Amino acid sequence: MSGTVTHDPPPATGGRPGRPLIVTEDAELLDDLLRLCAAAGATPEVHPGVPDHGGGWEAAPLVLVGDDAARQVRGGARRRGVVLVGRDQDDSGVWKRAVQIGADHVLMLPDGEQWLVDRIADVAEGVGRPALTVGVIGGRGGAGASTLACALAVTSAREGLRTLLVDADPLGGGLDVLLGGESAEGLRWPAFAASRGRVGGGALEESLPQLHSLRVLSWDRGDCVAIPPQAVRAVLAAARRRGGTVVVDLPRRLDDGVAEALAQLDLALLVVPAELRAVAAAGRVASAVGMVVRDLRVAVRGPYAPGLDDREVSRLLGLPLAGEVPVEPALLRPRGTAKPPGATGRGPMARFCTTFWEQALVEAGGPR
Repeated sequence: MSGTVTHDPPPATGGRPGRPLIVTEDAELLDDLLRLCAAAGATPEVHPGVPDHGGGWEAAPLVLVGDDAARQVRGGARRRGVVLVGRDQDDSGVWKRAVQIGADHVLMLPDGEQWLVDRIADVAEGVGRPALTVGVIGGRGGAGASTLACALAVTSAREGLRTLLVDADPLGGGLDVLLGGESAEGLRWPAFAASRGRVGGGALEESLPQLHSLRVLSWDRGDCVAIPPQAVRAVLAAARRRGGTVVVDLPRRLDDGVAEALAQLDLALLVVPAELRAVAAAGRVASAVGMVVRDLRVAVRGPYAPGLDDREVSRLLGLPLAGEVPVEPALLRPRGTAKPPGATGRGPMARFCTTFWEQALVEAGGPR
């Protein structure tokens, strides 16, 4: 059980990790709180009462006060980010003690463990603005969605943003291959199949292959072709908490895992070749994706069939136009003779991606 006392939430840590403070003399409660801190990836300070000179009490981003220590901390300076932790569900006096010490929350173990782990993890990671998360999906097979996803991610990283490229298509051959990093060390999707609850954002980032200044979550060459939706939710939520940008390459088939990925997007690009059959196929994809994604835009790829241009494709699909995705001649050369999409910063594809990020970041309120 957990409850809220009428105080403001603790201030944001501005992306800087902090150490929670534990105040208790109850050895059993301390063991539980240390265990929860370890699960959240945090190393706390521990004191039996308010630390001398008030430094630790005032500076800690989160203070966990055992109900046994409520009397000792009454004289501490009032501050936000104080949680009173107890065990007795039937003790109505806990609310009075919470008010006396200025606590924001009252939490009872073991019922409130997951809430507390999440709160401690936020402190440990330094939660700021979530990453701008962009999905890319093809209106039909071979539309070039994976190429555009890679180009967007490479461009974002080249601009100095923390960038994660997520391959959500297990049948696509692997974005690490497209980036020339299939042998790079790091974890792939199957390693996260058992993930539940909360995944540490920092640990996730450090575990993934780093290619072209960005992190890549792709597939291995094994038999795993599906990740439980709970794992997709946990992994993408961790990626978003790190800030910067996340680019997700999506398959055209929609299952529960893909639906979880779609739910995490800020916007999605539907890549549509400018031909009537592709537009017809894209309309079906748009109907399904549009039920989940609030901001779906069309990116049109030439060459154009007679009577079609990018604005006409946008009109036929009833979607806002993100722009024309140019054909990059260098990308059509045999593997090994061309750099990854957008890597040079020059050419029509790089210009499209640069313009896209400039506009999208402005709409989202600036770099993250």
